[in-house]
Amino acid sequence: MTTDVSIAELARAAGLETDWTDAGGVARRVDDGALGALVDALGWPCGTATQRVASAAALADANAAAPRIVTGDAGLPLTLPAAIAPPGARFRITLEAGGHVDGRVGDAGEHGTLPPLAMPGYHALDVGDRRIGLTIAPPRPQPFDPRAADAGGRWGIAAQLYSLRRAGDDGAGDYTALARLAAQAARHGAQAVAISPTHAGFPALPAHDSPYSPSSRRWHNVAYLDCDAVPGAAAVHRMPDAAADAPLIDWPQVLPLKLRHLRACFDAWRASDDPSRSAFQRFRAAGGAALDAHARFDALQAFCIEHGAGADWRHWPAPWREPGSAEVDAFAHAHADTVAFHTFLQWCASRALGDAQHAARGAGMATGLIADLAVGSDRAGSDAWAHGATLLRGVSLGAPPDLFNAAGQAWGVTTWTPAALRAEGFVPFVELLRAAFAHAGGIRIDHVLGFARMWIVPDGGSPRDGAYLRYPVDDLVRLVALEAARHRALAIGEDLGTVPAGFRERLGAQGIAGMRVLWFERDAGGTFRPPAEWDRDAIAMSSTHDLPTVAGWWRGVDLAWRRIAAEAAEQSGDTDARNVAPPAPPDEMNEYEQDNTVPRAASASPLKAGPVTPPPAVDPDLVAAHAARAIERAALWHALQHAGCAPAGTATPPADAPPVAAMLAYVACSPSPLAILPLEDLLALDTQPNLPGPPCGHPNWRQRLPRTIDTLFDADVRDRIAAVVRARRSREPGP
Repeated sequence: MTTDVSIAELARAAGLETDWTDAGGVARRVDDGALGALVDALGWPCGTATQRVASAAALADANAAAPRIVTGDAGLPLTLPAAIAPPGARFRITLEAGGHVDGRVGDAGEHGTLPPLAMPGYHALDVGDRRIGLTIAPPRPQPFDPRAADAGGRWGIAAQLYSLRRAGDDGAGDYTALARLAAQAARHGAQAVAISPTHAGFPALPAHDSPYSPSSRRWHNVAYLDCDAVPGAAAVHRMPDAAADAPLIDWPQVLPLKLRHLRACFDAWRASDDPSRSAFQRFRAAGGAALDAHARFDALQAFCIEHGAGADWRHWPAPWREPGSAEVDAFAHAHADTVAFHTFLQWCASRALGDAQHAARGAGMATGLIADLAVGSDRAGSDAWAHGATLLRGVSLGAPPDLFNAAGQAWGVTTWTPAALRAEGFVPFVELLRAAFAHAGGIRIDHVLGFARMWIVPDGGSPRDGAYLRYPVDDLVRLVALEAARHRALAIGEDLGTVPAGFRERLGAQGIAGMRVLWFERDAGGTFRPPAEWDRDAIAMSSTHDLPTVAGWWRGVDLAWRRIAAEAAEQSGDTDARNVAPPAPPDEMNEYEQDNTVPRAASASPLKAGPVTPPPAVDPDLVAAHAARAIERAALWHALQHAGCAPAGTATPPADAPPVAAMLAYVACSPSPLAILPLEDLLALDTQPNLPGPPCGHPNWRQRLPRTIDTLFDADVRDRIAAVVRARRSREPGP
């Protein structure tokens, strides 16, 4: 009889990797203290020998149990887990489209096999007295294969939705501006508009503005509604918002005013005999219990804040922490109008996103909108409240220390446990994919590396105390491939960071495109890789929301900000929730979960939270960084010349004269099927949308574009687009 089990053994059985290799290639081992905290957080007590033995036995049973679903690839044999059936057992496959396939389980040693199945879809496998879901992915989606001939040479733009500006808006970007942007971009030849996440935020917490820390990933952000475009708006008089012309969004001013106006529209619409009421009822019925739970959460959170119970549901009165409790039902009944209002907002947001995609495709875009699927949802949000038992608790998702962030990261968000995904037959994941694809021609999956393993950080610990938790990567990528094919859409995985061996090849096998960003396309010596050598299975990008703009990089604006951020981290002792996941305080959301981008002092005057351009600093480190950047500029200029994107025999332009068109053309020269260029780069802006790290005054997620949609494509932008188009036409075949 086993008298004890080591923490490391228990951790491995729970799906944790006890050893890992960092970004510098150094082998690391997670210490037992960190492993113990994580194993306990995963629900396996390990404080005593008795607990460890009991947890090990329970884990052994759980790991040996038959799954609810197995996945495979069309045209290939499928190996079955041993718990499902032995070789020789009779099986019947009931096809999704009708019909059956009968046979006997093949013999592959310890495991049985099923013969190749040609039809992708959601089928059912009956073997013995057990029925199991059988999902078959397409071999490589066609014509959605990024390498397909009809997909070559395309380009698109990336837009932070909140940053868009149009005449008459409410002080922040909205879905109407997005529709106009898509139509305008299509007229200039763009085939796609990749947008920031439109996941549901926190209507009652306007300062919680990060699109990557949503309340729910399944529902939509109502802060992006155009008040003049919702049903009932014609009956309501609205005063122009004085903040509409500001360079930064003042969410605590903008969102409450918008919600009051939207409520007036809802009341007017509800009192009318508007024929759209039947469409609303159909939307509500289709959303079912999940939509109702989200609307209840938004109503209940606003009520709790107003009455002093706090914003974080984890510290509400106990009966309100359970979405199915009698007390929550009673609240929803007593506040039925408010719950209906929040449901109405979701309906309006869904319609508006659909209208934007319709505008994009109607204007001639092949892809249209590319939605962004965040890696997780806020632990104090609607998803966690409604589905808490299936989500990771006591930990934060994050990233280990790497070359760009020596402290590592803890993002303050959560996602499903691997065990819950398997137990639920991946249904929540499929529902999320369908919601993302519903109004888009593609999706970008943030931190797709998490499909294989997710760095999790125990509450109260540093990211250095984290470890990788394994996820069922084969199942997840097959489900993405199947849903992408069914929606005739493109799937893109953000595969930047410490990439496991073979992972990118695994994505490519399912037709999921990776991402290649200019700043990272260098060889081991730092030389910029020629565009023709870029990966043809990936989307080419000049930058991302977390990285310097091309103009800002050339000018070295990011260097000053990085120095400011480093000083902020030092002053905070790395206790900010971007770097440490603290336990939540008793009656309110923790600092990260309230506002992970704006320093606390900014709350009284949000528009003065931080300068758009950082103040000059003189210190040896910054001087050295600028000297190194000058060398990098020269190297990039040489690469631009070698690729034919810049005139040969000319000197490197000075720091204050960034060759933006040449840099964008360089990216566009790649063999990628799609080049995506952020609006910040097309406009030659200096400041990136988000600066990862602790709050330091950088105006994360609040910067507005300096032009309206109507003037966005003026001569300077058209010239840069022309350079991109020429480069796409002249690009060389890739490796």
